[in-house]
Amino acid sequence: MELKVTSWTQETLPAEEELRELLENQELRVYRWSNPADEVDAYHTHGYHKVLYIVNGSIRFDLPTRGETFILRTGDRLELPSGIRHSAVVGEEGVTCLEAHIY
Repeated sequence: MELKVTSWTQETLPAEEELRELLENQELRVYRWSNPADEVDAYHTHGYHKVLYIVNGSIRFDLPTRGETFILRTGDRLELPSGIRHSAVVGEEGVTCLEAHIY
């Protein structure tokens, strides 16, 4: 899996059910989580590939070893390979996500 950020480009923002279906159609086990505004998740890595959709709100990811920073908003998708060091900072309106792991 390659690191990939896909922005939502349709005029209408997606419903949570639509995003869930996109993941489930890939036969992925999906779970939902939310974090409050300005919450910080310090630098860390995962032992699995992460696929993430933003249901609402926003979150910033910082990848120091790659020199990359990006903000995800409603409908955006992140494919994050295992082992990539990153941190996350939730936007001022909080964030709700759908996430799946690929081992």
